[in-house]
Amino acid sequence: MSGGDAKKLVRSPSGLRMVPEHRAARSPFGLDEPPWVPDKECPRCMQCDTKFDFITRKHHCRRCGKCFCDKCCSKKVPLPRMCFVDPVRQCAECALVSQKETEFYDKQLKVLMNGATFFVTLGTSDKSELMVCRLSNNQRYLVLDGDSHYEIEITQISTVQILTEGFTPGGGNTRAIGMILQYKVPGSEEVMQMKFTAGEDFSCNKKLSASWLAAMHKVSKAAKSETRLK
Repeated sequence: MSGGDAKKLVRSPSGLRMVPEHRAARSPFGLDEPPWVPDKECPRCMQCDTKFDFITRKHHCRRCGKCFCDKCCSKKVPLPRMCFVDPVRQCAECALVSQKETEFYDKQLKVLMNGATFFVTLGTSDKSELMVCRLSNNQRYLVLDGDSHYEIEITQISTVQILTEGFTPGGGNTRAIGMILQYKVPGSEEVMQMKFTAGEDFSCNKKLSASWLAAMHKVSKAAKSETRLK
């Protein structure tokens, strides 16, 4: 795992951003700033078709780069996927997407970084190891610590299957008790598999484990999404 996690403050036409000094250290959930539609190519609002003049000014959405009037692009919403320090102007459609992502950043990522404890089984082994599992601070790696140590790059994860119990034919609540994780080894096409199981001894941490597993499932989807988090 790269140790170059230092960040720097940069100014762009869209606002101040706190970005990693090295691009290789950027979060897999990050988005690049979009190119702005040139002013000369947008004489009218791209949402309501209002003509721009000295009174009706044009504004660019920081998420999609399109050109809008103030009415159609008035909301300033946090956009952590582009590392903006302050909320930035976004069109109504993009603002809704960014607002939905707020929960992901405020809750799921924090749950994963705090970590949870599981019995981890590698491949087809019949032996499991008690390990603390957490997301690295730069959000790039799943870190497993026990007697052994593993670091799995989030972008190399191909499948996350959540294991549940409690389902009954007549319906009923289920809870996550583990997961099967498949990932590629960097530099090869080999696919590895790990099984995570919440220990029965940790009844007080069952809720924590279930929350961590649910967050891991969302993160695996988010890392594959280029535009929005599910």
